[in-house]
Amino acid sequence: MENKRVIVVVIDSLGVGSYEDSKDYGDDGTNTLSHIFSATEGKYKIPNLQKMGLCNLTEVMGNDPVDNPTAYYGKFKELSVGKDTMTGHWEIMGVHTTKPAVTFTDTGFPQELIDELEKRTGHKFIGNYSASGTEIIKDLGERQLETKEMIIYTSADSVLQIAAHEELYGIDEIYRVCSIAREMCSSRPDWMVGRIIARPFVGTNKDNFTRTANRHDYALSPSDITVLDNMKKKGYGVISIGKINDIFNTMGITRAIKSESSEIGMKQTIDYAKENFNGILFTNLVDFDAKWGHRRNPEGYAKELVTFDNLLPQLLDNMRDDDVLYITADHGNDPTWTGSDHTKEMIPVLVYSKSFKEPKELRMGDTFADIGATIAEQFNVEKPKIGTSFLSDLK
Repeated sequence: MENKRVIVVVIDSLGVGSYEDSKDYGDDGTNTLSHIFSATEGKYKIPNLQKMGLCNLTEVMGNDPVDNPTAYYGKFKELSVGKDTMTGHWEIMGVHTTKPAVTFTDTGFPQELIDELEKRTGHKFIGNYSASGTEIIKDLGERQLETKEMIIYTSADSVLQIAAHEELYGIDEIYRVCSIAREMCSSRPDWMVGRIIARPFVGTNKDNFTRTANRHDYALSPSDITVLDNMKKKGYGVISIGKINDIFNTMGITRAIKSESSEIGMKQTIDYAKENFNGILFTNLVDFDAKWGHRRNPEGYAKELVTFDNLLPQLLDNMRDDDVLYITADHGNDPTWTGSDHTKEMIPVLVYSKSFKEPKELRMGDTFADIGATIAEQFNVEKPKIGTSFLSDLK
């Protein structure tokens, strides 16, 4: 089967249940998709995802399984160590991560790191604990306006985040500081967080502080060659929407589009599906994870999924007959679970094309990289080191 256009949409954190590795992370019994709908008593409907077979993968209260799905559907396990954003996305495109990224969730960053960052940037820092980004600017934003101290914090992920008032410092200065932090943390294994994230915000007091769309991630580069690299090498377009470009540290990307929200990101995906590109359109929809999963809000998560479901027909309508769409996730983030961390879960894989005949359930995937291996075979580029293509199963 020859395809010149593939669209991959990652619903960030939409896990579909725990598996044997989940217990090692304290996540045995998690199921992001199922628990969202049980927590909201089945009052939300996702008929378009339902038709594609999503609700055949796990119980989704109020949304029954279907007998004749419009897409191939399956559940894939994560082979890599960890359960973070980079690990999940990298594995989708063929990278096996064997060492988890360092985190500072419980301790905050070492004083030595803070001292060196202050020396090299010329700024003082406050905070240095694990927190919600929206809450920490409420707690410390007014102090920042008074003292000009930047806010540094982390989360359950392998991240160092710097919150700074956009009008007080200017975007260029905020980015400069984050670039220095990236260089520092990349120089020592014990400081090597996966991402440094610039978190600009505006407002005059804690009641109206708002984060802007000028977030920027300074990530590590993938630890191995990805399918995206191989496609770019062969001359195919690799268009990223949302934080995909940051996750892969620009590696393998030919065109990057920023996005302000998951809804806007989906609309951008629809718009680019109308264009005449030759290659892959790769989208991450981050709000599911950042706004609802980490904040343990199943109601918000369910509503966001309904918004996605309502937009889905527009994307399908703008696909060409031989286009292939993959809808998947990168990890779980069960909003009914304890804490605020990601959850180690299987991910859903829905594969849709107008040319498919009688789609059915896919075999269980032993690695997310089966997706990348299938895409590599579709485009006849070098396959990743891990992953088994299921292209022959798509009739």
